[in-house]
Amino acid sequence: MEISALTRSVVKRNHAIIAPDGYINSNVPGWTNCTVNVIINEQMGARLCQTIITMRQDGRLEGQTLASQVFFYVVEGTVHATVGGEARTLSTGQFVYIPIRQAYVFEQATEGTQLLTFHKVYEPLVSYETPSILFGEKDDSKAPIYMNDEALRIQELLPNDPSFDMAVNIFTYNPGGHLPMVETHIMEHGLLYLQGQAIYMLDQEWYPVKKGDSIWMAPYCQQWATTMGKEPSVYIYYKNVNRFPTVV
Repeated sequence: MEISALTRSVVKRNHAIIAPDGYINSNVPGWTNCTVNVIINEQMGARLCQTIITMRQDGRLEGQTLASQVFFYVVEGTVHATVGGEARTLSTGQFVYIPIRQAYVFEQATEGTQLLTFHKVYEPLVSYETPSILFGEKDDSKAPIYMNDEALRIQELLPNDPSFDMAVNIFTYNPGGHLPMVETHIMEHGLLYLQGQAIYMLDQEWYPVKKGDSIWMAPYCQQWATTMGKEPSVYIYYKNVNRFPTVV
């Protein structure tokens, strides 16, 4: 029998590991016949929200973005999405970025379809238009080598354009791959492991992680990672970008 008091989940002042074994479901207005797990949000000190949604066949997500933009990524399964009047069927590895003030509906999902979302309050930038709706997909051919290391590749899913104040990337570590330094930076991260397993160092603490785990990293949380096992480790992650670093 499993000991119910054991978990790999950890929540600290400036980082968290959230494993699926501790999920408690939430109710979100307009999101029906689905399971919603809020993984990261401002209650833990974050400035983003990350959710995992598991849909039933009759599930429906309906709403309108207001102050926050939302990025939807299909982790597994298929769903029909209508955003701002444009309709598409999205399957595993595909996504849609929804800017502020846009209506959306997700429906006609295959049973068990899992969606990942990243939410961030949009910060307008003088002389730049608000981004448009953007559909796209994971494509390993668009993932260049990172820092001259053949074992590391990153695909940028959103344009590197100043109108965007958030980035979403997919980072692949082939066996033997590891970050070339301990990163210490202003960007905040939320991420979900899509494949494999790894060791992550966060603020001088070491954690085993694997497919299905989520991580939150506050600004200046020191971070380093290395893949483990015989297959690549892959995660999709959010970071804040392209805005002046202080309000002072």
